[in-house]
Amino acid sequence: MNAKFDFSDGSNLCLSGILTRDSVPSLWKQIEALDYPESSINVSLKEVERIDSAGMVMLIHLIEHAKNRKCHIMLSFVPDELKMLFQLSNVESVIEKHI
Repeated sequence: MNAKFDFSDGSNLCLSGILTRDSVPSLWKQIEALDYPESSINVSLKEVERIDSAGMVMLIHLIEHAKNRKCHIMLSFVPDELKMLFQLSNVESVIEKHI
């Protein structure tokens, strides 16, 4: 399954599929073009099947991209493999306010 997102209601973004170096570039182009109508957006990772370091970096960029537009991102249903990537990459301090 390719990576995709659903941002239908303006305050909840649902990512799904496989977030890897193969799928992240095209997905990021779509996400980068989003407007942030709310001051806080929940990003659900419940439907993510697999995520690698490229997917992790995309999420960090999403957090920074939204922050620059005065929007706070909260990640929900964070997979254990992603939590481990955060630890191994030593970026927990960047992410801790978003989980």
